[in-house]
Amino acid sequence: MTLTVRPIAATDEPEWRRLWTAYLTFYETSVSEDVYRTTFSRLLSGGEHEYRGFLAVLDGKPVGLAHYLFHRHCWNVNGVCYLQDLFADPEVRGQGIGRALIEAVHAEAAKAGSQYVYWTTAHDNTNARKLYDRIGELTPFIEYNKRV
Repeated sequence: MTLTVRPIAATDEPEWRRLWTAYLTFYETSVSEDVYRTTFSRLLSGGEHEYRGFLAVLDGKPVGLAHYLFHRHCWNVNGVCYLQDLFADPEVRGQGIGRALIEAVHAEAAKAGSQYVYWTTAHDNTNARKLYDRIGELTPFIEYNKRV
């Protein structure tokens, strides 16, 4: 089996949508059609402060995705990289898809001069956390948000 990780392209929208829908379903949420269209457009824009994305492709079939964003940080000059979404099809988990996507984002962050890549996950996402514990460092921070 051949695994490649590549940037998302305009022709990937149906498969990207399938994967992102599965990701959102995993987190028991959904978004409007406007959010789908806007997000995909942003992923392709190439804008300096826009999201970017990768697809993991196994034997020609997209099986995973990652969305990431570079942003400034008040604690360092070079900024950081936020890995917002990471997903692998359940039927291919355990085959290195998540690791390959994280490593691709990490490589892009290194090229951009970012200080580090960070991400969040649900505390009970135990399968993903097994991978994250091997390749990242668990921080003591807890996330809060307040809806507007």
